[in-house]
Amino acid sequence: MSQADWESEFAKYRASPEFKLLNPRMTLEEFKKIYWMEWGHRLWGRFIGVTFLLPTAYFIARRKVTKSMALKLTGICGMIGFQGVIGWWMVASGLKDDLFAPGSHPRVSQYRLTAHLGAAFVVYCSMLLTGFSILRERRWLADPAAAEKVIAGLRHPALRPFKRYATALTALVFVTAMSGALVAGLDAGLIYNEFPWMGLGLTPPKKELFDPFYSHVPDQSDLWWRNMLENPSLVQLDHRCLAMTTFTAIMALAAYTRFPKLRAALPTNVKKGMTAVTHMAWVQVALGISTLIYMVPTHLAATHQAGALALLTTTVLLWSRLRVPGRLARMVHARSAANSVTRPRSPVSPDLKRKPVGGAAGSVDQSA
Repeated sequence: MSQADWESEFAKYRASPEFKLLNPRMTLEEFKKIYWMEWGHRLWGRFIGVTFLLPTAYFIARRKVTKSMALKLTGICGMIGFQGVIGWWMVASGLKDDLFAPGSHPRVSQYRLTAHLGAAFVVYCSMLLTGFSILRERRWLADPAAAEKVIAGLRHPALRPFKRYATALTALVFVTAMSGALVAGLDAGLIYNEFPWMGLGLTPPKKELFDPFYSHVPDQSDLWWRNMLENPSLVQLDHRCLAMTTFTAIMALAAYTRFPKLRAALPTNVKKGMTAVTHMAWVQVALGISTLIYMVPTHLAATHQAGALALLTTTVLLWSRLRVPGRLARMVHARSAANSVTRPRSPVSPDLKRKPVGGAAGSVDQSA
């Protein structure tokens, strides 16, 4: 970009609420840093979209994928495009004129930020599960006899409660991550920077948590939910409670896998998946507390967010390893049945098919 281009872009930024209220002394060189960060983020998003869309179009056009897989891939492409729309919608919320009003804080809407992050996580998990399903289908169909044993093991009655708990845990991790997005959107991590205390107690005073200031109607019927989503103090407390609940649930599920009856029924890869979830939970807790007590430095906050995605990845992997897709199970059964038909057992005893050696030849001939 030429100097004139930079001056033009900087002039646009100087007209924004963020510059006028937060960064009135920002220089052009400082502006370039945040510009490149935003530009890189947008370019990376477009790169992801292109690298997924083009192969999808090729595989569908050349009929390299099944109809159901084509629908999945097309759906993911649609979600990637929708994610770009949400990103534009989020940025627009930080440029509204009402942010110039006294008492306003120029930042993007925490609701739209959470929607943007949530959509990104959904796209990522969709890609992840699609990849897992392709790898599993190839592995199971390559050895249908072994796959039928795996399927029988996964349908063991002892695993049914564990499957439900793993599903609930995955949902809980996702909700906790979304509450973290609300914390980031409201800068709520900058209020109470100690753990486990929040000021003089484990929670702030009730007056602070349910402040009438955040109510938008005369009868204050929205007092509860508005404070839950817009009051930085309560939003931070919500995230703490969800994080501790998630950690406790993971430790409880890990302890549950130690029960002899369940442990005997769990496949080895599921045990490894649960171990990965447990280890990642400890890492994420350490990152969360460190981010809080060090006043939310950018590198720690970004690492904590990446840790949330890593923890979600491990829970999705665990959940995926417990699933038995009905369609794939039927394909495995059909392939196994076809193999047994095309490879009939020989009517000749294996012992008689062996070549006689030494004195054994005489005994075989005599018995014949």
